Amino acid sequence: MVHNPAALPATMQCIEITAPGGPEVLQLSQRPLPAPEVGQVLIRVAAAGINRPDVFQRQGGYPPPPGASDLPGLEVSGTVAGLGEGVEQWRIGDRVCALLSGGGYAEYALAEAGLCLPVPRNFSDIQAAALPETFFTVWHNLFERAALQPNEVLLVHGGASGIGTVAIQLGKAFGARVFTTAGTAEKCLACEQLGAEKAFNYRHEDFVAGVKSACKGADVILDMVGGDYIGKNIRALAFQGRMVSIAFLRGSKVEVDLMPVMLKQLVITGSTLRSQPLANKARIARGLHDKVWPLLNSGAVMPVIHSTLPLAEAAAGHRLMETNTHIGKIVLVTNVLVTNIDAPD
Repeated sequence: MVHNPAALPATMQCIEITAPGGPEVLQLSQRPLPAPEVGQVLIRVAAAGINRPDVFQRQGGYPPPPGASDLPGLEVSGTVAGLGEGVEQWRIGDRVCALLSGGGYAEYALAEAGLCLPVPRNFSDIQAAALPETFFTVWHNLFERAALQPNEVLLVHGGASGIGTVAIQLGKAFGARVFTTAGTAEKCLACEQLGAEKAFNYRHEDFVAGVKSACKGADVILDMVGGDYIGKNIRALAFQGRMVSIAFLRGSKVEVDLMPVMLKQLVITGSTLRSQPLANKARIARGLHDKVWPLLNSGAVMPVIHSTLPLAEAAAGHRLMETNTHIGKIVLVTNVLVTNIDAPD
Protein backbone atom coordinates (compact mmCIF):
# COMPACT_ATOMS: atom_id res chain seq x y z
CA MET A 1 0.00 0.00 0.00
CA VAL A 2 1.17 3.53 -0.84
CA HIS A 3 0.10 5.92 1.93
CA ASN A 4 -1.07 9.47 1.64
CA PRO A 5 1.86 11.72 2.61
CA ALA A 6 -0.36 13.07 5.38
CA ALA A 7 -0.67 10.43 8.08
CA LEU A 8 -3.89 8.44 7.90
CA PRO A 9 -5.88 7.93 11.10
CA ALA A 10 -5.96 4.53 12.74
CA THR A 11 -9.74 4.53 13.08
CA MET A 12 -12.77 5.96 11.30
CA GLN A 13 -16.38 6.73 12.05
CA CYS A 14 -18.91 4.53 10.30
CA ILE A 15 -22.54 3.43 10.43
CA GLU A 16 -23.15 -0.14 11.55
CA ILE A 17 -26.31 -2.24 11.24
CA THR A 18 -26.58 -3.48 14.81
CA ALA A 19 -29.36 -5.96 14.00
CA PRO A 20 -31.94 -6.42 11.23
CA GLY A 21 -34.74 -3.94 11.73
CA GLY A 22 -35.94 -0.38 11.31
CA PRO A 23 -33.85 2.74 10.74
CA GLU A 24 -33.01 2.91 14.46
CA VAL A 25 -30.62 -0.07 14.06
CA LEU A 26 -28.23 2.20 12.12
CA GLN A 27 -25.73 3.33 14.74
CA LEU A 28 -22.63 5.51 14.58
CA SER A 29 -19.54 3.50 15.51
CA GLN A 30 -15.76 3.38 15.10
CA ARG A 31 -13.71 0.81 13.27
CA PRO A 32 -10.07 0.40 12.25
CA LEU A 33 -9.18 2.00 8.94
CA PRO A 34 -9.34 -0.62 6.15
CA ALA A 35 -6.22 -1.23 4.06
CA PRO A 36 -6.45 -1.61 0.27
CA GLU A 37 -5.50 -4.97 -1.18
CA VAL A 38 -4.25 -5.71 -4.70
CA GLY A 39 -6.20 -3.67 -7.25
CA GLN A 40 -8.02 -1.56 -4.67
CA VAL A 41 -7.96 2.07 -3.61
CA LEU A 42 -8.74 3.60 -0.25
CA ILE A 43 -11.12 6.56 -0.60
CA ARG A 44 -11.44 9.34 1.94
CA VAL A 45 -15.21 9.62 1.71
CA ALA A 46 -16.78 13.04 1.31
CA ALA A 47 -20.30 11.84 0.54
CA ALA A 48 -22.23 8.59 0.17
CA GLY A 49 -25.51 7.96 -1.59
CA ILE A 50 -28.44 6.22 0.09
CA ASN A 51 -30.08 3.57 -2.07
CA ARG A 52 -33.05 1.24 -1.71
CA PRO A 53 -30.76 -1.84 -1.45
CA ASP A 54 -29.29 -0.24 1.70
CA VAL A 55 -32.78 -0.34 3.21
CA PHE A 56 -33.22 -3.99 2.21
CA GLN A 57 -29.83 -4.83 3.75
CA ARG A 58 -30.76 -3.03 6.97
CA GLN A 59 -33.97 -5.05 7.13
CA GLY A 60 -32.03 -8.30 6.73
CA GLY A 61 -33.14 -9.11 3.19
CA TYR A 62 -30.08 -8.20 1.11
CA PRO A 63 -26.87 -9.55 2.68
CA PRO A 64 -23.51 -8.38 1.33
CA PRO A 65 -21.73 -10.80 -1.02
CA PRO A 66 -18.83 -12.87 0.34
CA GLY A 67 -15.80 -10.72 1.10
CA ALA A 68 -17.69 -7.42 1.02
CA SER A 69 -17.93 -5.04 3.96
CA ASP A 70 -20.93 -5.57 6.22
CA LEU A 71 -21.37 -1.79 6.44
CA PRO A 72 -24.11 -0.37 4.22
CA GLY A 73 -23.35 1.98 1.34
CA LEU A 74 -22.92 1.16 -2.35
CA GLU A 75 -21.57 4.44 -3.72
CA VAL A 76 -19.26 7.21 -2.54
CA SER A 77 -17.31 10.22 -3.69
CA GLY A 78 -14.11 11.61 -2.26
CA THR A 79 -10.36 11.57 -2.77
CA VAL A 80 -7.94 8.71 -3.17
CA ALA A 81 -6.08 8.30 0.13
CA GLY A 82 -4.27 5.00 -0.44
CA LEU A 83 -3.33 2.65 -3.28
CA GLY A 84 -3.16 -1.12 -3.29
CA GLU A 85 -0.53 -3.03 -5.21
CA GLY A 86 -0.92 -2.91 -8.98
CA VAL A 87 -3.08 0.24 -9.14
CA GLU A 88 -1.68 2.49 -11.83
CA GLN A 89 -4.64 4.51 -13.12
CA TRP A 90 -5.14 6.54 -9.91
CA ARG A 91 -2.93 8.75 -7.75
CA ILE A 92 -3.18 9.97 -4.17
CA GLY A 93 -5.46 13.02 -4.10
CA ASP A 94 -7.47 12.17 -7.24
CA ARG A 95 -11.16 13.05 -6.93
CA VAL A 96 -13.24 9.99 -7.69
CA CYS A 97 -16.64 8.45 -7.28
CA ALA A 98 -16.95 4.70 -6.95
CA LEU A 99 -19.34 1.77 -6.99
CA LEU A 100 -18.89 -0.41 -3.90
CA SER A 101 -20.13 -3.80 -2.75
CA GLY A 102 -20.57 -2.26 0.71
CA GLY A 103 -18.86 -0.01 3.22
CA GLY A 104 -19.86 3.41 1.92
CA TYR A 105 -21.41 4.73 5.15
CA ALA A 106 -18.00 5.56 6.59
CA GLU A 107 -15.24 8.16 6.57
CA TYR A 108 -13.03 5.82 4.52
CA ALA A 109 -14.02 3.05 2.10
CA LEU A 110 -12.31 0.51 -0.13
CA ALA A 111 -13.13 0.38 -3.83
CA GLU A 112 -11.89 -1.67 -6.75
CA ALA A 113 -9.76 0.57 -8.93
CA GLY A 114 -11.71 -0.42 -12.03
CA LEU A 115 -14.99 0.68 -10.45
CA CYS A 116 -13.79 4.22 -9.75
CA LEU A 117 -14.61 7.04 -12.13
CA PRO A 118 -13.35 10.63 -12.18
CA VAL A 119 -15.63 13.24 -10.66
CA PRO A 120 -17.25 14.99 -13.65
CA ARG A 121 -16.30 18.54 -14.50
CA ASN A 122 -17.76 21.18 -12.13
CA PHE A 123 -19.43 18.51 -9.96
CA SER A 124 -19.54 18.81 -6.20
CA ASP A 125 -18.75 15.77 -4.06
CA ILE A 126 -22.45 15.54 -3.22
CA GLN A 127 -23.42 15.35 -6.87
CA ALA A 128 -20.67 12.83 -7.60
CA ALA A 129 -21.81 10.57 -4.76
CA ALA A 130 -25.23 10.34 -6.41
CA LEU A 131 -23.83 8.82 -9.60
CA PRO A 132 -22.39 5.29 -9.32
CA GLU A 133 -25.21 3.00 -8.13
CA THR A 134 -27.92 4.58 -10.24
CA PHE A 135 -25.89 5.15 -13.40
CA PHE A 136 -24.34 1.67 -13.34
CA THR A 137 -27.81 0.18 -12.85
CA VAL A 138 -29.51 2.19 -15.58
CA TRP A 139 -26.71 1.77 -18.12
CA HIS A 140 -26.54 -1.98 -17.65
CA ASN A 141 -30.27 -2.63 -17.68
CA LEU A 142 -31.48 -0.17 -20.32
CA PHE A 143 -28.59 -0.11 -22.75
CA GLU A 144 -26.88 -3.47 -22.27
CA ARG A 145 -29.66 -5.88 -21.30
CA ALA A 146 -32.62 -4.20 -23.02
CA ALA A 147 -30.58 -2.66 -25.88
CA LEU A 148 -32.66 0.53 -25.93
CA GLN A 149 -32.38 2.20 -29.33
CA PRO A 150 -33.01 5.74 -30.61
CA ASN A 151 -36.66 6.44 -31.41
CA GLU A 152 -37.87 3.53 -29.29
CA VAL A 153 -40.43 4.04 -26.53
CA LEU A 154 -39.21 3.68 -22.95
CA LEU A 155 -41.55 3.38 -19.95
CA VAL A 156 -39.88 3.99 -16.58
CA HIS A 157 -41.70 3.11 -13.39
CA GLY A 158 -40.81 5.06 -10.25
CA GLY A 159 -39.78 8.02 -12.35
CA ALA A 160 -39.08 10.30 -9.38
CA SER A 161 -36.68 7.87 -7.69
CA GLY A 162 -32.92 8.07 -8.01
CA ILE A 163 -33.02 5.33 -10.65
CA GLY A 164 -36.02 6.85 -12.39
CA THR A 165 -34.61 10.37 -12.69
CA VAL A 166 -31.45 8.94 -14.29
CA ALA A 167 -33.35 6.59 -16.62
CA ILE A 168 -35.53 9.43 -17.89
CA GLN A 169 -32.53 11.63 -18.64
CA LEU A 170 -30.40 8.94 -20.27
CA GLY A 171 -33.29 7.58 -22.29
CA LYS A 172 -34.01 11.08 -23.60
CA ALA A 173 -30.32 11.84 -24.18
CA PHE A 174 -29.93 8.73 -26.35
CA GLY A 175 -32.97 9.49 -28.48
CA ALA A 176 -35.82 7.48 -26.94
CA ARG A 177 -39.36 8.67 -26.32
CA VAL A 178 -39.75 8.45 -22.56
CA PHE A 179 -42.91 7.87 -20.52
CA THR A 180 -43.00 7.29 -16.79
CA THR A 181 -45.18 6.71 -13.75
CA ALA A 182 -45.15 8.52 -10.41
CA GLY A 183 -47.47 8.91 -7.44
CA THR A 184 -48.06 12.67 -7.06
CA ALA A 185 -48.62 15.67 -9.30
CA GLU A 186 -45.36 17.17 -8.03
CA LYS A 187 -43.41 14.05 -8.96
CA CYS A 188 -45.09 13.82 -12.37
CA LEU A 189 -44.16 17.43 -13.10
CA ALA A 190 -40.54 16.79 -12.06
CA CYS A 191 -40.38 13.79 -14.40
CA GLU A 192 -41.68 15.79 -17.33
CA GLN A 193 -39.21 18.58 -16.60
CA LEU A 194 -36.43 15.99 -16.80
CA GLY A 195 -37.54 14.94 -20.28
CA ALA A 196 -40.45 12.52 -19.98
CA GLU A 197 -43.01 13.05 -22.72
CA LYS A 198 -45.77 12.14 -20.25
CA ALA A 199 -45.76 11.11 -16.61
CA PHE A 200 -48.79 9.07 -15.55
CA ASN A 201 -50.02 9.50 -11.99
CA TYR A 202 -50.58 5.83 -11.17
CA ARG A 203 -53.04 6.74 -8.42
CA HIS A 204 -55.45 8.22 -10.94
CA GLU A 205 -54.34 7.13 -14.44
CA ASP A 206 -54.03 3.82 -16.29
CA PHE A 207 -50.50 3.79 -17.66
CA VAL A 208 -51.26 0.84 -19.96
CA ALA A 209 -54.05 2.74 -21.72
CA GLY A 210 -51.98 5.93 -21.64
CA VAL A 211 -48.95 4.41 -23.35
CA LYS A 212 -51.06 2.61 -25.93
CA SER A 213 -52.97 5.77 -26.77
CA ALA A 214 -49.73 7.74 -27.22
CA CYS A 215 -47.91 5.13 -29.33
CA LYS A 216 -47.89 1.47 -30.30
CA GLY A 217 -46.79 0.49 -26.81
CA ALA A 218 -43.49 0.47 -24.98
CA ASP A 219 -40.42 -1.08 -26.56
CA VAL A 220 -38.64 -1.18 -23.19
CA ILE A 221 -40.02 -1.06 -19.64
CA LEU A 222 -37.78 -0.54 -16.62
CA ASP A 223 -39.70 -1.91 -13.65
CA MET A 224 -38.86 -1.72 -9.94
CA VAL A 225 -42.43 -2.30 -8.74
CA GLY A 226 -43.32 -5.90 -9.60
CA GLY A 227 -46.54 -7.34 -8.24
CA ASP A 228 -49.57 -6.44 -10.35
CA TYR A 229 -47.38 -4.24 -12.54
CA ILE A 230 -45.89 -7.33 -14.20
CA GLY A 231 -49.14 -8.27 -15.94
CA LYS A 232 -49.78 -4.62 -16.79
CA ASN A 233 -46.29 -4.31 -18.25
CA ILE A 234 -46.87 -7.31 -20.50
CA ARG A 235 -50.01 -5.64 -21.84
CA ALA A 236 -48.22 -2.30 -22.29
CA LEU A 237 -45.28 -3.73 -24.26
CA ALA A 238 -45.16 -3.41 -28.03
CA PHE A 239 -44.29 -6.26 -30.39
CA GLN A 240 -40.82 -7.59 -29.50
CA GLY A 241 -40.75 -5.38 -26.41
CA ARG A 242 -38.39 -5.94 -23.48
CA MET A 243 -39.16 -5.71 -19.78
CA VAL A 244 -36.32 -5.42 -17.27
CA SER A 245 -37.04 -5.98 -13.57
CA ILE A 246 -34.63 -4.49 -11.05
CA ALA A 247 -36.73 -4.65 -7.86
CA PHE A 248 -40.08 -5.94 -6.60
CA LEU A 249 -41.54 -3.37 -4.22
CA ARG A 250 -44.98 -4.98 -4.61
CA GLY A 251 -43.68 -8.55 -4.53
CA SER A 252 -42.09 -11.00 -6.95
CA LYS A 253 -44.71 -13.78 -6.87
CA VAL A 254 -47.61 -13.12 -9.23
CA GLU A 255 -49.98 -14.98 -11.53
CA VAL A 256 -49.84 -13.70 -15.11
CA ASP A 257 -51.03 -14.74 -18.54
CA LEU A 258 -47.90 -15.55 -20.54
CA MET A 259 -49.69 -16.00 -23.86
CA PRO A 260 -48.92 -12.36 -24.91
CA VAL A 261 -45.22 -13.05 -24.23
CA MET A 262 -45.29 -15.69 -26.94
CA LEU A 263 -47.61 -13.89 -29.36
CA LYS A 264 -45.78 -10.54 -29.11
CA GLN A 265 -42.33 -12.17 -28.92
CA LEU A 266 -41.52 -10.36 -25.70
CA VAL A 267 -38.35 -10.61 -23.63
CA ILE A 268 -38.61 -10.56 -19.82
CA THR A 269 -35.33 -10.21 -18.01
CA GLY A 270 -33.80 -8.67 -14.91
CA SER A 271 -30.61 -8.28 -12.96
CA THR A 272 -28.97 -7.29 -9.71
CA LEU A 273 -25.80 -5.23 -9.70
CA ARG A 274 -24.11 -5.97 -6.38
CA SER A 275 -23.47 -9.68 -6.97
CA GLN A 276 -22.17 -9.38 -10.53
CA PRO A 277 -18.55 -10.37 -11.18
CA LEU A 278 -15.99 -7.59 -10.99
CA ALA A 279 -15.23 -7.96 -14.70
CA ASN A 280 -18.85 -7.23 -15.57
CA LYS A 281 -18.99 -4.15 -13.37
CA ALA A 282 -15.67 -2.91 -14.78
CA ARG A 283 -17.13 -3.27 -18.29
CA ILE A 284 -20.13 -1.18 -17.23
CA ALA A 285 -17.77 1.44 -15.79
CA ARG A 286 -15.91 1.68 -19.11
CA GLY A 287 -19.18 2.08 -20.99
CA LEU A 288 -20.25 4.86 -18.67
CA HIS A 289 -16.92 6.63 -18.99
CA ASP A 290 -17.04 6.48 -22.78
CA LYS A 291 -20.73 7.19 -23.42
CA VAL A 292 -22.23 8.92 -20.37
CA TRP A 293 -19.43 10.87 -18.70
CA PRO A 294 -19.26 13.31 -21.65
CA LEU A 295 -22.94 14.11 -20.98
CA LEU A 296 -22.17 14.74 -17.31
CA ASN A 297 -19.10 16.84 -18.12
CA SER A 298 -21.20 19.03 -20.43
CA GLY A 299 -24.08 19.33 -17.96
CA ALA A 300 -26.52 17.71 -20.39
CA VAL A 301 -27.36 15.09 -17.74
CA MET A 302 -27.31 15.84 -14.02
CA PRO A 303 -28.19 13.89 -10.88
CA VAL A 304 -31.22 15.13 -8.97
CA ILE A 305 -30.40 15.70 -5.29
CA HIS A 306 -33.36 15.72 -2.91
CA SER A 307 -31.51 16.32 0.35
CA THR A 308 -28.27 15.82 2.25
CA LEU A 309 -27.71 14.68 5.82
CA PRO A 310 -24.67 14.18 8.05
CA LEU A 311 -23.33 10.62 8.17
CA ALA A 312 -24.42 10.34 11.80
CA GLU A 313 -28.03 10.89 10.69
CA ALA A 314 -28.16 7.89 8.36
CA ALA A 315 -31.24 6.62 10.18
CA ALA A 316 -33.10 9.81 9.30
CA GLY A 317 -32.05 9.33 5.68
CA HIS A 318 -33.54 5.84 5.68
CA ARG A 319 -36.75 7.10 7.26
CA LEU A 320 -37.01 9.71 4.53
CA MET A 321 -36.45 7.11 1.80
CA GLU A 322 -39.15 4.90 3.25
CA THR A 323 -41.71 7.73 3.10
CA ASN A 324 -41.35 7.68 -0.71
CA THR A 325 -41.81 11.44 -0.75
CA HIS A 326 -38.35 12.26 -2.13
CA ILE A 327 -37.53 13.21 -5.72
CA GLY A 328 -34.07 12.06 -6.71
CA LYS A 329 -31.23 11.13 -4.37
CA ILE A 330 -30.63 11.33 -0.63
CA VAL A 331 -26.93 11.79 0.19
CA LEU A 332 -24.92 11.48 3.42
CA VAL A 333 -21.92 13.75 4.02
CA THR A 334 -19.03 12.96 6.34
CA ASN A 335 -17.05 15.17 8.67
CA VAL A 336 -13.85 14.43 6.75
CA LEU A 337 -14.31 16.83 3.85
CA VAL A 338 -17.62 18.47 4.63
CA THR A 339 -16.13 21.99 4.53
CA ASN A 340 -14.86 21.31 1.02
CA ILE A 341 -18.18 20.17 -0.40
CA ASP A 342 -19.86 22.71 -2.63
CA ALA A 343 -23.60 22.95 -2.78
CA PRO A 344 -25.05 21.26 -5.89
CA ASP A 345 -25.37 23.57 -8.86
